[in-house]
Amino acid sequence: MKCSELIQPSQIVLDLNATDRWAAIDELVDHLVRLGLVAATQHETVITAVKEREKTISTGVGFGIAIPHGSTDGVTKVTAILGRSSKGINFDALDNQPVRLVVLFLVPTGQYQEHLKTLATISRFLGDRDFREQAFKAASAQELYDVILKREG
Repeated sequence: MKCSELIQPSQIVLDLNATDRWAAIDELVDHLVRLGLVAATQHETVITAVKEREKTISTGVGFGIAIPHGSTDGVTKVTAILGRSSKGINFDALDNQPVRLVVLFLVPTGQYQEHLKTLATISRFLGDRDFREQAFKAASAQELYDVILKREG
């Protein structure tokens, strides 16, 4: 699986308004609903799945990144969205630093292997300092998507 297959330019939010992790999750899921990638009838189910997972331990893993995720019946295939914050988001990250890049992903209930593969793929990407620096500088969603493609190159 490639990040470019998970995240299209329409699934990139360049300027998140959220200041905390709960609002960031709401904002990203709302965007997925607007795109039609999550049915409006599944909105609350998806929000609950991600927030319940987040309550167990923060997915703010450090270096300004967070990877909130959840398993839910609200999707039929792996679904992801990338958000960027210029202000930084309080995610209760492991290093206590604000988060600037958030990749939220959803996996259909019971697809444990797919969940682990997706988490590993996203972690590898976000763990690359050069990628993060280029992602912070991208002027448009398309430019950020191009950074993803180049990194996969």
